Amino acid sequence: MSEGQRARRPGGRSARVAAEVHQAVTDLISERGYGNFTVGEVAARAGVADSSVYRRWGSLETLLSEVALTRLNAQSPMPDTGSLAGDLRTYAANVAREITGPDGLAVVRLAVALSNNGQQGLRAGDDLRAERMRQLQSMLDRARERGEDAPDAFGVLDHILAPMYIRVLFGMVPLTPDYIDGLVDRLL
Repeated sequence: MSEGQRARRPGGRSARVAAEVHQAVTDLISERGYGNFTVGEVAARAGVADSSVYRRWGSLETLLSEVALTRLNAQSPMPDTGSLAGDLRTYAANVAREITGPDGLAVVRLAVALSNNGQQGLRAGDDLRAERMRQLQSMLDRARERGEDAPDAFGVLDHILAPMYIRVLFGMVPLTPDYIDGLVDRLL
């Protein structure tokens, strides 16, 4: 096999394995909750060796953080509609759809649980939040560059995300479009 043939291909085996491992994590969290499964169980569910999971992610907490961030980015990307109000409405609607979807509660619980699980869990949770805050900040910076008055990222967290997450965690759903738009309106 030549060097070029050995190079990783986007969408190849590596991507397939990652997708299978991510789905195994999501399924196990949905079925058992956070902290009630091992890397070995994730690997078995995904049909890969434990060593493959450890080699790629290093620890269960790192894997869990990546799963949560990947899900958030895939389902709730940072929009660019041309206005802050449009960006926030689109973003909030995407987050609401994600956290109320079939695996949404599992991903929310995962993000919360990472913060309460030792040093590795704290680091993984911190990394997850830092990346999401960086993404929010980029959306807000874009609005400022357009001349719009934008809140800081913690304002979005406090006034849009936190109320939605609390409602989902405590079973106070649905998150209606009117409710979501009201959160954005109050922030702006």
